[in-house]
Amino acid sequence: MLPVLAVLGAWLPVGAASGQATAILREMAATVLPDYLWTTVQLCLMVTVGVAVVGLSTAAAVTLFEFPGRRVFEWALLLPLAMPAYVVAYAYTDFLQFSGPLQNALRAALGAEGRMFPEVRNVGGAAWVFTFALYPYVYLLARTALGERTVHLMEAARLMGAPLRRRLREVALPLARPAVAAGIALALMETLADFGVVSYFGIQTFTAGIYKAWLSMDNRIAAAQLATMLLVFVALLLGLEHRAQHRMRFAVTKGARAGSADAHAVPLLGHRRVWAWLLCATPILMGFVLPVLFMLRPLLADWAGLPWARFGEWAFNSVRLASITAVLAVGVALALAFQVRRSGHWAVRGAAQVAGMGYAIPGAVVVVGLLLPVGWLQAWAPDWQVGYWVTATAVGIVWAYLVRFCAVALQSVQSGYARLPTSLDDSARMLGASGIQTLTRVHWPLLRRSVAAAALLVFVDVMKELPATLVLRPFNSDTLAVVAYQLARDERLGEAALPCLALVLVGLIPVILLSRTLRSSPTRKD
Repeated sequence: MLPVLAVLGAWLPVGAASGQATAILREMAATVLPDYLWTTVQLCLMVTVGVAVVGLSTAAAVTLFEFPGRRVFEWALLLPLAMPAYVVAYAYTDFLQFSGPLQNALRAALGAEGRMFPEVRNVGGAAWVFTFALYPYVYLLARTALGERTVHLMEAARLMGAPLRRRLREVALPLARPAVAAGIALALMETLADFGVVSYFGIQTFTAGIYKAWLSMDNRIAAAQLATMLLVFVALLLGLEHRAQHRMRFAVTKGARAGSADAHAVPLLGHRRVWAWLLCATPILMGFVLPVLFMLRPLLADWAGLPWARFGEWAFNSVRLASITAVLAVGVALALAFQVRRSGHWAVRGAAQVAGMGYAIPGAVVVVGLLLPVGWLQAWAPDWQVGYWVTATAVGIVWAYLVRFCAVALQSVQSGYARLPTSLDDSARMLGASGIQTLTRVHWPLLRRSVAAAALLVFVDVMKELPATLVLRPFNSDTLAVVAYQLARDERLGEAALPCLALVLVGLIPVILLSRTLRSSPTRKD
């Protein structure tokens, strides 16, 4: 709660500073604020349309239709989850920019001069990057919603004489609409929290404005005001996501479950197969295959001059911070989930809900919300050296990671607890086991997989995190994400390709585990 409360309490200070805050807000409203607002809204609208179309269409293709290669596409469509959005941005920029290999080859072949393609670094280019990097959020949720009961309902509608288009419009789409809305909300949260893409493309969003106000202009009040406005966007998206999640509840009757065994996906023949292949292959190519190939080209070209020794240091720093955060986040999540299960007190449930909302807070807001109270304490008690411990050691960055990623661990642990019957706790209590004994001897053996998954997800998220790490990392402790951003900003993409591809390899681990989980628990019988 501290980052949010600090931001909300700082942008309207009392006393003599209140006039200064009003003047800063009035000045921003007359200069940069309209640009921030319009660019952010425009980007969010483009990403909304992009992820909804790509995610829903691919989910419907692999769930409702049968064609050769469908099972491969089911897991391959998850591959862009392993790609940080800023890595995709670096790859496309290097390949498509004026001095890139594609335009150079075209000018050499056609004998033309000047630019052959429009500029990549703009709002449209950023929307393209976010669409193919974030559509798996919509794809996963829509695939789950469509796979629960849609196949046999589509079959029933076919037997009643409804053509395919009507079945898709009046059966599949209404069932998938809440899932699509929830997936869009998650994708937009990632878009609003992003700093790597918007900074590299020079786009003036609220996140870029926060860093500019804090780091370039040294104006904490302006940064807090912009962070508050960004929180308003996030709160709206949280409301949309919660509303969509509440609507994602369907009753499945015995007849529906029995009939699902006889229901089959619609087989595709002829040119329809080709369209299905293109529909599913395009997002994989755009969001994973092509960015990896684009990054491999400068990597291989500069292979001899790559900083392998320093790469080991960057990787060690990333792994060290990610490991510390994963252990602490899992410990906090396990303690909270156990107390919620054991007592169910309103204060405990409220604490778990507050911790669960941390993932929605953008990294820029976390940075401002943590550094503001540090500055206040430093001015009030300089002998405490609070600023040193937060900015010169790993305390501040791990704190920021925990604010954001405890929610990831908590959700995984709570999902594991949901599969444990409460009768186990009652039996342990009747046998005289204490709370700690129940946790260690009854819950822990059954929660190992959920805890391991939570630690892995937090580890990967910390490895890829950029906005908070860029500001709060300790001195001489650059991580892979920070180095990739700095090298790409200096147009040293050959060197940036090494940490970028390392992050992609790390991100593949949870994607592989997720795809195995989805294959081991199919949503329908074929």
